[in-house]
Amino acid sequence: VQLQASGGGLAQAGGSLRLSCLASGRTVSSRHLGWFRQAPGKEREFVAAISGGSGSTNYGDSVAGRFTVSRDSAKNTVYLQMNSLKPEDTAVYYCGISPYTSTIGYKKPASYDYWGQGTQVTVSS
Repeated sequence: VQLQASGGGLAQAGGSLRLSCLASGRTVSSRHLGWFRQAPGKEREFVAAISGGSGSTNYGDSVAGRFTVSRDSAKNTVYLQMNSLKPEDTAVYYCGISPYTSTIGYKKPASYDYWGQGTQVTVSS
């Protein structure tokens, strides 16, 4: 199983970026996928998740209403659309895939057994 995250970069406050997470070896439509971020000196923080099957979505409090997680089953890819970016969104963003279709532990990194390499997002004020 491999995950390839991409789409990070530099954005101004109020701007937008879209991250992609391309999966191989496991089907995104049948597994819970999560996005997390980690800023220097901080723990990995839950950002968003989309379940397998129904595609139910959940968001961290700091991004709810600004970020949207979605998937394209044909491309076996999960996306994170980030709007109204803030400087505090600056971090390395990681996607993870669960061995389960749905997990109640989607907010915890330990619920995911494979991770992408991370993509840097920097938001300037």
